[in-house]
Amino acid sequence: MGLMDWKVKSPDVLQQGGVVGPDERLPWPQTAVMGVQHVIAMFGATVLAPILMGFDPNVAILMSGLGTLIFFLVTGGKVPSYLGSSFAFIGVVIAATGYAGKGANANIGVALGGIIACGLLYTLIGALVQAIGTRWIERCMPPVVTGSVVAVIGLNLAGIPIKNMAASNFDSWMQAVTFVCVGLVAVLTRGMVQRLLILVGLIAASIVYAVLTNGMGLGKPMDLSALANAPWFGMPNFAAPVFSGSAMLLIAPVAIILVAENLGHIKAVTAMTGQDLDRYMGRAFIGDGIATMVSGSAGGTGVTTYAENIGVMAATKIYSTAVFLLAGVFALVLGFSPKFGALIQTIPLPVMGGVSIVVFGLIAVAGAKIWVDNKVDFSQNKNLIVAAITLILGTGDFTLKFGEFALGGIGTATFGAIILYALLNRKG
Repeated sequence: MGLMDWKVKSPDVLQQGGVVGPDERLPWPQTAVMGVQHVIAMFGATVLAPILMGFDPNVAILMSGLGTLIFFLVTGGKVPSYLGSSFAFIGVVIAATGYAGKGANANIGVALGGIIACGLLYTLIGALVQAIGTRWIERCMPPVVTGSVVAVIGLNLAGIPIKNMAASNFDSWMQAVTFVCVGLVAVLTRGMVQRLLILVGLIAASIVYAVLTNGMGLGKPMDLSALANAPWFGMPNFAAPVFSGSAMLLIAPVAIILVAENLGHIKAVTAMTGQDLDRYMGRAFIGDGIATMVSGSAGGTGVTTYAENIGVMAATKIYSTAVFLLAGVFALVLGFSPKFGALIQTIPLPVMGGVSIVVFGLIAVAGAKIWVDNKVDFSQNKNLIVAAITLILGTGDFTLKFGEFALGGIGTATFGAIILYALLNRKG
C-alpha cells in the first residue's frame, strides 16, 4: 500500500456500527468532519500548555498541525496519531526561564533551545529502537503492563477537569450536563452523528450553557467580544531559539516522558484496532522527535501523541490515518487564524471539562479492555501487584526527582510497571 492509498469504505459502515481501520477511510467529506472533531478535542490542552509557559498559542496550534503532518510522513501514514503541546515541558521550562506565570515569556529562546535538544535526544532514541527492533517491547510489556499503562494515561489526567475546570457549583453541574449530552448522543443517535458524539455533545452543552447564563443569569455568561474583535488572518509570534547548556541539560531528559507517552499511545491503538503497530515504534519516536525540534525552532512547545485523540478514536471506532492528515492540515491553517482561536476560547470551561471527563474516562476503559481481551489472570499475584501499583502511581501522579528533572505520574507508572513486572516475573 502507498502512503495515501486508503481503502474507501461506504458511509453505511457508520449506520452498522462498523470499524474504520488505519488503512481505510470514509469518503472525504465525512473524513474531513472527523478531522475537525479531532482538532477540537486537542484544542483546549494544546492552547493551555503554551499559555502556562508564556508561549504564543497560535504558534502552538500551527506547530501541532505541522508536527502531525511530519509524524504522518515519517510513519508512512500507518499510525493514527495527533501531536499536540506536551504538558511534560511546563515544569522544566518555567525552571529554565524563571517565568513569572503571566504574559509573554521573556526568556522563551532559552526554553526553545532546550526543547530542540529534547527533540534531538528523542529522535536518537527512535533511531536506536528502529535499529534493534521491538521484540524487547513485547517482552517488557505483556498485556498486564500495557493495560495498566494505557489506563493510567486517562486516570492521571482525571484531576484536570475535576479540579481545574469547575470554579463553582454551577460549573460542576454544567460539567454533568455536558457528559450527559455526550452520552445521549452516543446512545440515542446513529450513523455520522453518533460518530461525532464529542463535537455534537459539546455544541449541545454550549447551547444549554448560553441559555442558562446569558439568558437566565445563572452563571458566568459566554463572552463573544474577543471572537468579534479577532482578525480572520494573522501571523503568529514566531521566536528564535537560544542554546544554553544548563537549560538544554534541564529540558532534554523530558524525552524519557515523551517515550513513555508514545509507547502507551501505540499500545492503546494496537489494542483498539487489532493491528500490530509495534513495528512502527521507532519511526513514531523519530517523527515525534523531529516534530518537537521543528516546533522549538519556531517558538512552539514540545509535542507529543495526544491522549484526547485516543479517546475520540475509542468512542468513534474510526482509526483512519486520513482523518489525522486532514486534522493536521486544519490545524496548520488555523494557526494563521486568530478568529478560530478566539472561537475555541469562547467554549465555556466547564463544557470543555465535561467533554474531558468523557475522553479521559474512555482512555482508562481502553486499558481495562486490554486486560479483558487478553484474559489477564489476576489470581496471579505478579499481575495483581503490577496492575495495582501502576494504577495508583499514575492516578496519584507519583513523582520522582533527579536533581532539577522530575518524572511525573505517567512516566513513573510506565517505567515502574515495566521494571516491576521484570522483577516479579523472574521466578516464572
